[in-house]
Amino acid sequence: MSLEKQLMVQLKTAMKSKDTLALQALRSVKSAILLAKTENGAATELTEDQEMKILQKQVKQRKDSAAIFVEQGRQDLADPELAEAAVIEQFLPEALSEDEIEKVVLATIEKVGAAGMKDMGKVMGMVSKELAGQADGKTISTLVKKNLM
Repeated sequence: MSLEKQLMVQLKTAMKSKDTLALQALRSVKSAILLAKTENGAATELTEDQEMKILQKQVKQRKDSAAIFVEQGRQDLADPELAEAAVIEQFLPEALSEDEIEKVVLATIEKVGAAGMKDMGKVMGMVSKELAGQADGKTISTLVKKNLM
């Protein structure tokens, strides 16, 4: 089932159960997908990779907002953001653990023959492509830096 169909099913379920938090999160994802489809030069259908990027962006926005709210002592505003992120995350593939990500990073460093920080871009590009949707860029970046030092 495509992401849009899954999204519509979840939207209907959220409407029936009057789950306003899930409804708000799902509507924002639907809106982001529609915006991506209607951009100039965009194809009528999004690829699975493009859909995953949209979902990741939506989750990241909410987690960043929640972090800012917590920093400012506004847990009351952070909790709904984190709850919305959890609703959106159900559409993403299972995230990898840090150890699993590090194994991929080490294998890529060996494959590329990376010798130092000058090769970070090559390693980041390959690892990010391989782990698309399964790991966030910040974690990958941290592990690449750690292993290239």
